[in-house]
Amino acid sequence: MDKRKVIAAYRRGFISIQECAQIIGVDSGQMIRLVNDPLLKNDGTALRGKRSVTS
Repeated sequence: MDKRKVIAAYRRGFISIQECAQIIGVDSGQMIRLVNDPLLKNDGTALRGKRSVTS
């Protein structure tokens, strides 16, 4: 499952931070960093225009 969608579900209150961490497969410390990551804000819209290094 896409991490951005799981984090968006947490932000909307559908799941708890513990459930979010479990779905993504990280511990709670990593989960806090993911939730605060500026590239994952706004459901990942910041990532849409990004290109990978290989393309």
